[in-house]
Amino acid sequence: MKKYIDTGKKDTRSGFGVGLLKAGQANPNVVAMTADLKGSLKMDAFAAEFPERFIQCGIAEANMVGAAAGLAITGKIPFIGSFAEFVTGRVYDQIRQEVAYGNTNVKIASSHAGITLGEDGATHQTMEDLALMRALPGMVVLNPCDFNQTVQATIAAAKYNGPVYLRFGRPSVPNFTDENEPFVIGKAIVLNEGSDVTLIATGHTVWESLLAAEALEAEGIKAEVINMATIKPLDEKAIIASAKKTGAVVVAEEHNMAGGLGEAVAGVLARELPTPVVFVNGEDKFGQSGTPSALMAAYGLDAPHIAEAAKKAIAKK
Repeated sequence: MKKYIDTGKKDTRSGFGVGLLKAGQANPNVVAMTADLKGSLKMDAFAAEFPERFIQCGIAEANMVGAAAGLAITGKIPFIGSFAEFVTGRVYDQIRQEVAYGNTNVKIASSHAGITLGEDGATHQTMEDLALMRALPGMVVLNPCDFNQTVQATIAAAKYNGPVYLRFGRPSVPNFTDENEPFVIGKAIVLNEGSDVTLIATGHTVWESLLAAEALEAEGIKAEVINMATIKPLDEKAIIASAKKTGAVVVAEEHNMAGGLGEAVAGVLARELPTPVVFVNGEDKFGQSGTPSALMAAYGLDAPHIAEAAKKAIAKK
């Protein structure tokens, strides 16, 4: 089993900030917009280097979406940034009508996603955003796993012609992927080869799945770990190939059951290769206040719960 090294904990929102700056340096059409959250979205460096391309929209998310769509029509590549709850639920109609339906080249930068923003509690957390964005025709949905991958996913989003939802988080998490590995939209990454069970994870649960795989290996169970950083379009070939090999699948995500990655994977397998699937997610609950690590454990999203889910999946073969 390949061992991955935590090179130092970093927050994925800072990865977005670095990626946004690099995208802006590479393409003068990249524009950054935020709803009074420049610091939280780590847009400071972009705003300092390109003040003429940075727009502070104030706490007016709906107006921000409309303005971004207008800029996109003129050839600009706007990144609109806010907390995941506010840049999806609060403005879903505007995103549907002006971004998705119009197929405008707007990038929705969604920070503080899931429950791991922690102490801010349920009103600021969101466990429903992937479902909302997946449901929109033509919307690409990305959920990178660490700082390095978020940098590359942001650069890839800027190069992609069409609407993109880019999800990242607040807490500092292990940074372990190759900083030079380009992000390929729609391509899953097999982090570890295995023969007994497949662990498909996205975002913060990828590292937890690697830890789970180590624990399972100590018990003689060989787990294949897949980093599914693109939720849509889904890499169906990778899912089917792994399920054929292992015969059992676990899907781990910092999101509720309804409309998330788990249901997307189960849909693929139901159509193409019926396989036992066990879900590790927030089930049907709102978030609550707490530290990120405490919430991951309380909602069953950490390595011990993923390892237990793997044993359940194997038992269903």
